[in-house]
Amino acid sequence: MQSVFQFLEPFLNLIRREKLHRVALVLIFLILLGGAAFSWFEKELGFLDSLWWTIVTVTTVGYGDISPASLGGRIVGVGVMILGIGLLGVFTATVASVFVEHKIKEDKGMNTRKASQHFIICGWNFRGPKIVAELRADPKSKKGPIILIAELPEKPLDDSDLHFIRGEVESETLEKANMAQAQGVIVLSDESLDAYSRDAKTILNTLTVKSLYPSVYACVELMQSKNIDHCQRAMADEIIVVGELSTNLLVQAALDHGITKLITELVSTRYGSDLYKVKVPQSMVGRTFYDIMCELKKNHGALCLAVENVNGERLLSNPDCEYKLSPDDYLVLIASSRPELA
Repeated sequence: MQSVFQFLEPFLNLIRREKLHRVALVLIFLILLGGAAFSWFEKELGFLDSLWWTIVTVTTVGYGDISPASLGGRIVGVGVMILGIGLLGVFTATVASVFVEHKIKEDKGMNTRKASQHFIICGWNFRGPKIVAELRADPKSKKGPIILIAELPEKPLDDSDLHFIRGEVESETLEKANMAQAQGVIVLSDESLDAYSRDAKTILNTLTVKSLYPSVYACVELMQSKNIDHCQRAMADEIIVVGELSTNLLVQAALDHGITKLITELVSTRYGSDLYKVKVPQSMVGRTFYDIMCELKKNHGALCLAVENVNGERLLSNPDCEYKLSPDDYLVLIASSRPELA
C-alpha cells in the first residue's frame, strides 16, 4: 500500500499545486447531474445506463449505443456536450502542459534530482559521452541514475537516466544533485580553457566537492602532472593525468608492440575482460595470496593481480606468494564479469 502511495504522490501533488481537484470535482458533479437528468427524461433507461451515456458524451467517444429520444434528453445532451467537453479539455490540457514544462525544465537542467547511490559528473568535455557509455556498460551502474552538473545550455545526451543540472559546481547545485548520497563523483576538465586554467578550475571544483562532502569518492581528471600536489591538497581520492597517461601508453606501445590493446580492453567495460575490485570474503581471510589466486582462477575464471588494503592505504601489485589476506583487503581481479565471492 505504501509503494502505491509513493507512486501516486507526485500526481497528487500536481493536482494540488495546479488546483486541478476543483476542475475534477466540477466535472464529476456534471457527469452525475447529467446522468440523473438524462435518466429522468429518458424513462426507459436506468441511472447506470444514463451515467454511461454521459461519460461517453463528455469524452467525445460517441459509441452511439444510447441516444436521447425526448426533447428534454436532447437539451441535457447539449448541456453535457458543451460544459463537459470544455471542462475535460481544461483538465487534460493543464496536465499535459505541466508534463511538458517538467520535460523542458529537465532538459534545461532546472530540476532538483532525488537519487541515491548514483554517480555524479562535474563538468563536460569530449570524453563525457564515452564516460557515460562506460558506466552504462557495467552492471553496477547500467540502470542507475547519473547526474551531470555542467554549464551547458541543455542536456547533452539522450539518456533517460542521465539527469542534467545546469550551473557551476557550488553548494546549491551539489545539493540539487544529492551529492551526500552519491557513490562517487567524476570531475572533468573544461576544454574551453587552456591547460593551466583547466587544471585550476578542476582543482577548485574538487575542493568545493570535498570540503562540503568529504566522504564522497572523487575521481579527478588533470591535464598536467605538475598540478597533482595541488589536487591532492584539494583531497582528491584518485587523479588521472590525461597527457601523462597517453605518453606512457605510446612509449609502452613502441617497446612492446600490441600490448596497449590489452590495456584498452581492461580499462573498458564495454567489451572483453575487465578490472574489478572486490572485498575479501571472510572465508579467504588468513590464507595466502597464492592459494587464493589459484582458487579464483579455477572456480571463477578470474586472475588476481593485486591486493589493496584500504586502512593501510597501500596497493600491492603481484604480491608475494606467502602474503596473507586480512579482513581489510580488497582483491583486484581480471574477469569477464564482476565475481560474487563468498
